[in-house]
Amino acid sequence: MIVVPAIDLMGGKAVRLRRGERDQATTYADDPVALVARFARAGAQRIHVVDLDGAFEGRPAQRDTIAALAAEARRQGTVVQTGGGIREAATVESLLDAGVDQVVIGTLAIREPALVEGLCRAHAGKIVIAVDARDGKVAVSGWQEDSRIPVEQLALQAQGWGAAALLHTDVHRDGMQTGPAVAATRALQDALEIPVYASGGVGSLEHLEACKQAGLHGVIVGRALYEGAFTIEEALARC
Repeated sequence: MIVVPAIDLMGGKAVRLRRGERDQATTYADDPVALVARFARAGAQRIHVVDLDGAFEGRPAQRDTIAALAAEARRQGTVVQTGGGIREAATVESLLDAGVDQVVIGTLAIREPALVEGLCRAHAGKIVIAVDARDGKVAVSGWQEDSRIPVEQLALQAQGWGAAALLHTDVHRDGMQTGPAVAATRALQDALEIPVYASGGVGSLEHLEACKQAGLHGVIVGRALYEGAFTIEEALARC
């Protein structure tokens, strides 16, 4: 199982939210580039970066910072996937031009599915679809709005479009360290042929073990790393 450390950006700093709420942000690092180097040297195969300002504002807000993170990742021999505030094709092109290896698309997949299908086909292996789940439905616009689209419906569409992978986040669990939605993520993995990553709620090595035992392809880890529940080295060794 792949363990993917997360770097959430707000105002150029690495932060973590609770349940995706903007006023529940805790700052953990002023230098996110140093975090990329640290995670890569520990052996992380990929790093998940989110432009939180972009997600809330509906437009990219930290392209230069993300480009710097991608450049450092290349120097360290790892890859970066990033999302947040992606509402048009030009943003995807801009991020790929900035050196990002994969772009994570959420809201746009609900609002303009034909466009996202075209992006998946034009950039094979480079588009990851984020399925942000709240009570079985997909949440959009930085998790501020709920769609009526069932999670599995979007997941199957994403596979049909040719998406490289799926990122499944349980919004209620995000940042809470109470455990990820293992069963729900496993159900999606069983229904799909593309890789599915779990995100939200990891708080202990036992949570990672549960994901591994369930046969999940990978898991995103954030707050638990920053608050010292375990180190990235311990997480990688466990999985």
